[in-house]
Amino acid sequence: MNRLNHRAYKILCAEVHHCTGDSPVNQVERQIVLKRLKKLRSQPGSPASLAELRETVVDVLPQFSEKELKKAAKANQPPGLLSKMAWTGAILGSMAGLVWVVNLPYPMIRRPVARTAPLLLLPSYIQMDHNYRQTIRNVEQADQLINNATSAADFGLGEEKVKLAQTHLDKLPVWFLGYEPRFYCSLFNCSWKFTFDEFESARTNVARMEAKVFQEKNAQIELEKAETVLNQAKQQYQQAATPTDKQNAIAQWRSAIDQLEQIPSATLAGQTAKTKFLAYQRDFQQVVGFAADNQRTGYLIGAAQEFAFAAAKAAQNPPHTVAEWQQIQKLWQQAIARLEKVPLDDQGYLQAQKLLATYQTNLGIIQTRSSAEAESIQALDEAQRQIQRLLANTPTDAAIDRNLTLSQLQGIINQLNKVQSGTTSYPKAQELLLSAQNKLKQIQP
Repeated sequence: MNRLNHRAYKILCAEVHHCTGDSPVNQVERQIVLKRLKKLRSQPGSPASLAELRETVVDVLPQFSEKELKKAAKANQPPGLLSKMAWTGAILGSMAGLVWVVNLPYPMIRRPVARTAPLLLLPSYIQMDHNYRQTIRNVEQADQLINNATSAADFGLGEEKVKLAQTHLDKLPVWFLGYEPRFYCSLFNCSWKFTFDEFESARTNVARMEAKVFQEKNAQIELEKAETVLNQAKQQYQQAATPTDKQNAIAQWRSAIDQLEQIPSATLAGQTAKTKFLAYQRDFQQVVGFAADNQRTGYLIGAAQEFAFAAAKAAQNPPHTVAEWQQIQKLWQQAIARLEKVPLDDQGYLQAQKLLATYQTNLGIIQTRSSAEAESIQALDEAQRQIQRLLANTPTDAAIDRNLTLSQLQGIINQLNKVQSGTTSYPKAQELLLSAQNKLKQIQP
């Protein structure tokens, strides 16, 4: 004779389906209860009582109809068992004080009682059975939610179930492991044994799921952090006003994508990141293709500005020699050459053209000053040669000597006047010019 007959099983199954919905949690609860009922149905022995049927379902489905439980119990139980349970309840009620003492967790008290009056230990058996069932129930639910999770919410609920399983596991009497309450099992046909292996297995499963939840939470945090940085980088890129700002945004964007790739693929967050990674990478490549041109333009403009700064710095504190002016001229030409490489359709083209106009003007000024320096040196050299010829001339006729000297002095003065101000030759030329003018005044009649 099976412990649950077909009629009672049908009544309970109908109510199970009535009490559960289509949500993932309800499906898990329905599977657990149906599995228990099938197991109870296949077990041989005395028919299950109303209390046992209640404990089988209400810990999972508190909303289970009491009316249907009584109906199923009536269809399943033979008449004699009810009187036996009433007799047991009466004895327990009259011996409440004694029961409390003998149920204390001391083996020296419990073992003699278990041999002579095991019924007195029924409260602790029931509590132990309840904690055991709750442990198994929550471990099963946690296993379903964590190992078959489809969203972060499943892990959140699974974490709660793991905590409940650990709570009931902690309440199991470790001092009672390995002992099977035979009298209790003869009444309720219990299928469990509190063995060390079973206890360690439950603790191992709970610890494993706690570790997995911890790993999932960390992975989820990393996923949210990476997506936050990525979205901020995209927004910064759209609002960037300069090429440098855009490059900084692109660097942050690339770093966020790299973080997504580093999330452990064994986690649900890692699988989600792997799916999103392809889309984020595709968007990034589209933006980088456009940004690469902007980056090149930014580099060209930046390089041109560096050459311009060097040229302006070298041109300070004139006058300079021809070689120095030529070096400054080359710096301006380098700056201009880089600006001329900016394409017409580029975003930085207008800025490049403004700088180009300024740099070309500066180059023209440098070229003029370089030419003035060269011409002034040439004029000074020629004046100095004429002075040397004047000093070397020794005519015999005084009249001829005076007229020739006047002519030569005037030529020297004209040549020195060609030396331009702001050149390296100008101070020397002014000194010679003053001397030539004084000499000219002395000779003139």
